[in-house]
Amino acid sequence: MTREVPETADAELGRLREKCRQLEARNGAQAWELNLLRARFARYEGALRGSHVTVYTQDRDLRYTSVSNPMLGRAIDEILGVSDDEILPPDGRDAIVTLKREALASGLAKRAEVSLAEGANGAALRWHDLHIEPLRNEAGDIVGLTCASVDVTERKEHEAHLRLLMRELTHRSKNLLAVIQAMARQTARHAGSIDGFLTQFGARLQALAASHDLLIRESWHGASINELIRSQLAAYIERGVGQVTIEGPELALKPEAAQNLGLALHEMVVNSAKFGSLSVPDGRVSVTWNQHQDGQGVALEWREQSGPKVKPRRKRGFGSLVIERNLARSIDANVTMNFDPAGLHCLIIIPASQILSAR
Repeated sequence: MTREVPETADAELGRLREKCRQLEARNGAQAWELNLLRARFARYEGALRGSHVTVYTQDRDLRYTSVSNPMLGRAIDEILGVSDDEILPPDGRDAIVTLKREALASGLAKRAEVSLAEGANGAALRWHDLHIEPLRNEAGDIVGLTCASVDVTERKEHEAHLRLLMRELTHRSKNLLAVIQAMARQTARHAGSIDGFLTQFGARLQALAASHDLLIRESWHGASINELIRSQLAAYIERGVGQVTIEGPELALKPEAAQNLGLALHEMVVNSAKFGSLSVPDGRVSVTWNQHQDGQGVALEWREQSGPKVKPRRKRGFGSLVIERNLARSIDANVTMNFDPAGLHCLIIIPASQILSAR
């Protein structure tokens, strides 16, 4: 029969010290893993705060159990433990709650774009891309929901703006085609030959394009009267012989007024180059504009001097139609043309409704 030798105190102490070292090593590893998880979670929270994404969880009663960011104008502490019935605005609440109830009942993910009135008195409408996923426990039972909400308001606004631009583009294209068709018909009616038609029609298209270049540069908000006049008289201004004087305050016209005034100015330039002051070296043309005396619009004057003697007008050509009839019909302008023997004088009163209040 053998006899067991009792362990000495030193052996017991050594074993305890070894266990302590193992526990310390395990605690150190767990602390390292915990710090790593904290760092990763901090990066995750930082990324969510810097984005338009809000992640949150809810129980089966749709009470918030966690949330990554403040939302709906509430801090995180004001959201936790609160249900959708208490936090969501009335306008979008029913649609969102119905989606979440369907996800809880079916166990299937749901996704929809929803709008919510936010801000003071619900004045701001925000759009959210909402993804809803059932949340399950270890046994596979649905215990709530995990949701991700992405603010897509800017995208929705851009889409609406794009639709508006497309409608506006269609409208302007139709108007432009109508102007070109009318220009082609009137040019053909007054042109004596095919070559004459091609020359005149091409020049009028270029005049129209010059006005459109100004409008495009200003994002189609309007065009400066000064730049509009200079674009049509550019060939004579670049000569640098002082034939042309342009003077007036900085004012801008709305797009339709700029387009039609540009065509009228082109016709006056062509007429002057053929028969008026721009047809001779000593001829002078001054174009001035200012606020009309009644303060309700702009008075623009075209005055020619030192050119050939002006003959009385026997019939109206295409240029006269564009200057007088077209301006009156399209922008409600009042046009007076005085065929003074000393030089043509044209006064155009542009109504205030065609002037931009601010550029």
